[in-house]
Amino acid sequence: MRILVAITGASGIEYGMRLGEVLKKGKENVSVVASEGARKVAKEEGARLPKADYEENDFSCPYASGSSAPDAMIICPCSLKTLGEVANGVGNSLITRAAEVCLKERKKLVLVVRETPLSLIAIKNMEKVTLAGGVVLPASPGFYHKPKKIGDLVDFVVGKALDSAGIPNSLFRRWKT
Repeated sequence: MRILVAITGASGIEYGMRLGEVLKKGKENVSVVASEGARKVAKEEGARLPKADYEENDFSCPYASGSSAPDAMIICPCSLKTLGEVANGVGNSLITRAAEVCLKERKKLVLVVRETPLSLIAIKNMEKVTLAGGVVLPASPGFYHKPKKIGDLVDFVVGKALDSAGIPNSLFRRWKT
């Protein structure tokens, strides 16, 4: 599976870092792109972004074309700026262009939105992405798996994002009735 991970400028850079780490340990072909906003937030959060395979404005990346769309793309974390651009077809960066390619080619697109509270505009943009075939996955960890540390909460969200992209994982304990 060819997967594009995009890290944008929302708080919660740890989610994207963990996602990239987990995927690169697997058998998938993974590429990472980080926005300038992600670099700024990472610095503020004291995080070190993974090495990017593509720059934010590198439209020569194969994933900028429908003839070479990734099998799945996960934007994690997804800023409201990126959400708005994806929802409205503004492909002005590799991240938003690749997301547009995923939607038009009917590939899996998961947006791990990390923001609270949400305005009506953000909710309407989430609706647009969902209606277009994407998955909006708010970074809202569950607690039924009895997390002991922050990493457990991060793994829950990352595991749910992987589930939504159709990538098997065992990052969190599943609900049992």
